[in-house]
Amino acid sequence: MFSHIKGRSVFATWCRPRAILWATAGVVALGFLITLEIAARHYGLPGPITTQAQEVVFAPKSGPLLYASMALMMVVLTWRQRFIAAGAAIGIDVVFFLVRWVVDARTTPGYGHPFGNGALWVILGCAVIAVTRRTGQERALLLKGVGLGLLLVTGRKTGDTWLLITSKTRPTVLDQYVATADHALGDPSWVAGRIVEATGPIGAHVLDWVYIQLAVAAVVVALYQLRNVAVERRFPRHHLVRTFLVIGLLGPGIYMLFPVVGPVFAYGADGGHWAVANLWPNTPPAGAPHQMPFNGTTPRNCMPSLHTAWATTIFVHSRRGPRILRFLGAFWLIATLGATLGFGYHYGADIIAGVVFALTVEAALRSHARGWDRSGIQLVAHGTAVFAAFLVSYRCLPMEMAEHPWVFGPLLVLAMASVIQGYVRTTRLWEPQIPPARQPEPQPELV
Repeated sequence: MFSHIKGRSVFATWCRPRAILWATAGVVALGFLITLEIAARHYGLPGPITTQAQEVVFAPKSGPLLYASMALMMVVLTWRQRFIAAGAAIGIDVVFFLVRWVVDARTTPGYGHPFGNGALWVILGCAVIAVTRRTGQERALLLKGVGLGLLLVTGRKTGDTWLLITSKTRPTVLDQYVATADHALGDPSWVAGRIVEATGPIGAHVLDWVYIQLAVAAVVVALYQLRNVAVERRFPRHHLVRTFLVIGLLGPGIYMLFPVVGPVFAYGADGGHWAVANLWPNTPPAGAPHQMPFNGTTPRNCMPSLHTAWATTIFVHSRRGPRILRFLGAFWLIATLGATLGFGYHYGADIIAGVVFALTVEAALRSHARGWDRSGIQLVAHGTAVFAAFLVSYRCLPMEMAEHPWVFGPLLVLAMASVIQGYVRTTRLWEPQIPPARQPEPQPELV
């Protein structure tokens, strides 16, 4: 009898709408990963599942990202458990390093970080502990922490595979259209490229480090947002990691619709014989645009600029933190903009599209977390319309934009500003209003 009741209780738990939603999301995510794995294998390269499995043993491609993922996972642990987990990760990495040193196999082709395996082993170990040694809410919370950490790593592997697919399936690119439309904005990539060259190696190294370690900056902000998870035993309804992952999931799909490689490849030395000419960053291009063939290895990952989108979300989520966190968010946004333009990875048109894309995704996720209402629907619809208008104008009106920069340049900036202003105004209305403290009434003096 009791087993029958217990079975019904478990069945009822799994029949809850939230449980069904999470189970469905898990199945869809697994199917998506398997599809990407098959697609990568079709082109003779390992997919996200294989590359992630390799990092259990082989030297990982991104050691700092693995430790950042472990830090995210540890938000559900107590301080004692965190020290144990960190010590275990470091100890495992020392063992791996010594073994590779003894057998002279410290790195593998395409990889190279001497650390990171220990962090992945700790994450997987916590998953095993959650299944075998925890029950109820404790198990659910620990599994959520493990899932959060693995999602960050898997998102990186998934993104790498997506970029491979864009380069193999899109033989022609639209760089000439975007470069022509970029005249309306004053060719900012060409201007920023000359500025970065003038700063010398120091400025270039700083911007390169900021550009590469964007995910680590996101983890710092996310750790502040999730600092109370271990005490409250639950995650907040909305946090930075959710937006980060959704941007990384949706962005490559737009790459497939609007393939662009960037000025340093289409107009620079990095493009080799595929480039139109070696013009970047000294001479802006001219002439009527047309689709151009490009190699099968360079990712078509420019429109929109996801680095700008991610840096924008870091800036937005850092606004409610302490001063040092707000400074970090502002610095990372400015430095990321300088790197994306100054290294020739993006056009100015990509940048403003990335800002609109980020705020639209952020607004949609915040609306979903708090419950959709009229203001949320209007904000998301406005951002989507502006983003679509950007893509259509870049593709259909590049010559008109180049010929009338004093008309189209301000229009592009004003369209982006309208989304920023709408986001700020709407989200301020969503913030809980704290009534002013009631002042005590003065008491009459006793005579």
